[in-house]
Amino acid sequence: MINYNPLHCLPSSAELPDSDDTPVDNELQILIPNLLLAILALIWQEREDWFLGINMGIYHTPNQPAIVPDAFLSLGVERFVGEEGRLSYVLWEEDGIVPIWVLEVVSKTYNGEYEQKKIDYAELGVLYYTIYAPTRQRRRRKPLEVYRLVEGEYVLQPGDVIWMPEVGLGIGRERGTYQGLTREWLYWYDQDGNRYQTPEEVALTSQQQLQNLLAKLQQRGINPDTL
Repeated sequence: MINYNPLHCLPSSAELPDSDDTPVDNELQILIPNLLLAILALIWQEREDWFLGINMGIYHTPNQPAIVPDAFLSLGVERFVGEEGRLSYVLWEEDGIVPIWVLEVVSKTYNGEYEQKKIDYAELGVLYYTIYAPTRQRRRRKPLEVYRLVEGEYVLQPGDVIWMPEVGLGIGRERGTYQGLTREWLYWYDQDGNRYQTPEEVALTSQQQLQNLLAKLQQRGINPDTL
């Protein structure tokens, strides 16, 4: 008897294109998701069951082109796959685990974020779809919109910071500084609406705490070098 596994007939990630060769509209489409990834790598540093992809193709159906969001988050998958990491996100290599959250950053030109992409992600089964317009807005549109999939349709979630219980994170926007650029950014939040610090902010806080400690020691006449 021949054991036949249909998965063996499907192309692997090494055989599939790892990009759609479409350039991003501007630097923000890279910086915004990179900041979210940096924060997540800090707060989830002990976890190995998540992956956040940036401008990476999601292959969902054989013989169909990939969907390439600006960012996506999957839970229940390996954090790292080999030394080179993933070339693309291929559902039949990820035990069929669909990303739980997807981000599209609207830039100078609209690319179906509010129309066709909503249909595509709903059909894929993405639970949370986030659209962020950092530079311009459409009429009757909020700068940040988060949709939750309910019975196959996306429902806009209320609030400025939207808690996503299935993800264990909230997402919102506020002004801050990242890589020397001060502007509005997207951030992760806890269930109480507290914003998680960025790695830069954590490093700065640690430096300030050290300086305060050294100052207290000097006030007491203690030489820190002797400790």
